[in-house]
Amino acid sequence: MPTINEIASYAQTAAQKLGIQKFDIYGSTVDETSVQVDQGEPQQMKASNRSGITVRVWNDAHTVGVTSTTDVDPIGLQLALKTAHEASAFGVKDNVPDFSPEATAAIAHANATDRSPQAEVSQLLQTLVGAEKELLEAHPAIVGVPYNGLAQRDIDRFYLNSVGALRHEAHSYASLYLYTKTEEEGRKPRSAGAFRVSTGLAKLDINGCLKEAAEKTISHLNYEKVKTGKYRVVFSPEAFLSLLGAFSNLYNAQSILDNQSLSTPESLNTQIASPLLSVCDDALHPDNVGAETFDGEGTPTRRVPLITNGVLTSFLHSAGTAKRMNTEPTGNANMGAKVTVSPNFFHVFPGESASEEYSLDTADNVILIDDLSALHAGVQALQGSFSLPFDGWLIKDGKRISIESATVAGDIREVLNSIIYVEKDLEFTGSGVAPRVWVNELSVTGE
Repeated sequence: MPTINEIASYAQTAAQKLGIQKFDIYGSTVDETSVQVDQGEPQQMKASNRSGITVRVWNDAHTVGVTSTTDVDPIGLQLALKTAHEASAFGVKDNVPDFSPEATAAIAHANATDRSPQAEVSQLLQTLVGAEKELLEAHPAIVGVPYNGLAQRDIDRFYLNSVGALRHEAHSYASLYLYTKTEEEGRKPRSAGAFRVSTGLAKLDINGCLKEAAEKTISHLNYEKVKTGKYRVVFSPEAFLSLLGAFSNLYNAQSILDNQSLSTPESLNTQIASPLLSVCDDALHPDNVGAETFDGEGTPTRRVPLITNGVLTSFLHSAGTAKRMNTEPTGNANMGAKVTVSPNFFHVFPGESASEEYSLDTADNVILIDDLSALHAGVQALQGSFSLPFDGWLIKDGKRISIESATVAGDIREVLNSIIYVEKDLEFTGSGVAPRVWVNELSVTGE
C-alpha cells in the first residue's frame, strides 16, 4: 500500500484534474495471521492483507457523495473521486455532513509507530498447540477445546482532507481465545472460555488465559438448577459492559437525533443511574491495546465522561451530531456511506462512596453472572428491556454453585438505578475496564 503522503499527493492531483475543491479520505489496512488447532493438529491457518478507503466529495451545491474502494493507486483514487463527485448530485440536502472542526487539531499522546514484530506461523501453531494440550490435561472431564484461536494483526489507519488534515497511526496486537467442552457420564456438557489481548505475542498472557479457562470450566462441572425468582445479582465486568454496549443508544447522539434512543437531548445532566456509578468512554485508556488517537473524521479521541455519579453528563458525537446539538465532537465517528457514532473503550468505576460494601466471600443467595448470551435477540434496545441467557453461579454462604441453565430479565434503567455497590478492583475486557457491579434485585428464570 502507498504511504499516507503518497496517497495525499495522488488525491490532490486527481482532484485538481477533476475540478474537485472539497474532499476527504479515510482508510485502513490490516495485515493479519491467525491459526486454529484441533486435538494437537493444525485445523486452520489464515493470512490476509485487507485495505480500503472511503472517499467523500462535496460539489458546488454543498451536497456530498460517498464511495469506497480497495484500489489506492493514482488511477483507483481518481476513479473513486470521480464516482463520489457524480454521487454528490444525489446527496442529502438536510444536515449535510462536513469536515470535523478538529480534523487539523493537534493530537495529544499521538503514537504513530506502536508496532511489534509479527511471529512466524510455526510459532503461533506451537504456542496454541501447547495451550490446548495444557488445557486438556487440566481436568479429565475436559475433552476438547472446540473454539480456539491465536491471531496477530498489524493495523494502519489514516485520514486526510483537502484543507490540509493529514493523520496516520499504526499499531499491532495479538489475541488468544480458548473455549472448552466437557463430557461426563450422566451429566450435561459444560463449557467456559477466556480471552487475552496484548500488543504482541511476546507480551500475551497465555498462562492467565489457560488458568481462567480451566478454573471456569471446572467450576461449572457440579451444576444445579436454580429456582425462578427475584435475586440480588452481581454482574462480572464483561457482563456489565455487554449491557452498556447493548443499550448504547442512551448516550449515542446520533440515535437520540434519530429518535432511536431511550434518551432525549433534555436527558443531559439528569440522574439516570445510582450515584454509586460512573462511566467514561476513554479511547486513550492505558489498558486499551491499540488505542486509536483519531476517529473516522480525523477528530482526536479523548476521555468522555458519560455518567458521573449517576448523572448523564455527555453524549458521544460525530462532527455532524455535535453541530446539530451545538457542542464539540468527541472522536466517536465511524466513516462510511453514513457517518455513525459508537463507543471506543469503556471505563467503569465507583462514583459516590457506598453506604455498605459487599463481598462474594460472604454473600448468600446471590447470583454472579459471568457471561450474557444472545444479546442480538434478547435485547429490546428501544424499550430498555432485556431477557438473556447467562452463565454464572449461585453464591451460597460464599461458595459458588454453577447454575445449570437460566435467564435474567429486567429493564436497563431499573438496573442502573438499582445498583447498590460498585467494587473497586477493575478488570480488563476486550471492550473496556470495569469492576463487578452489584444490583439489588432482578428476575431470574430457572429451567
